[in-house]
Amino acid sequence: MGTRRKARECALQMLFAADVAKTLEASVLTGNYWMELGEPTLDEATREFSNQLTVGSLREGEKIDETIRTRAEHWRIERMAIVDRNVLRLAVYEFLFTDTPHTVIINEALEIARRFSTFEATQFINGILDAIKHDLEKNHVETPAEIKEESNEKTHASSR
Repeated sequence: MGTRRKARECALQMLFAADVAKTLEASVLTGNYWMELGEPTLDEATREFSNQLTVGSLREGEKIDETIRTRAEHWRIERMAIVDRNVLRLAVYEFLFTDTPHTVIINEALEIARRFSTFEATQFINGILDAIKHDLEKNHVETPAEIKEESNEKTHASSR
């Protein structure tokens, strides 16, 4: 298993804990996870990516949940299985706030869902994420990497 998948799985476990405990204090959540449950053999980059996913998903929770709501017809987020809604939240966070290719995000979410949820959940998650992916591509929502690149180009152009 790749280190990025392992980081996503750890982030899923942290979001699950936050969901169950109804706590959003990200620093306490991540600190407790690594002290009590996290694998001590994981390298720092994997931990850092996992923490980025967790903290970002919690921070951007309203926007993420609204994005899911647009495509989860007849499903309230609070009625979804805890694992499923948090797999969706992680994937949507990556869609909106990272430069990871959308197809990779969907494949990773499905592999994690296969491990931690049910076959039916995998189909449900795939349907929602595929619809969100098409919405984002249709509306071409810029990723943080594109925004940063555009900003750098403007800076270089103005300094000439």
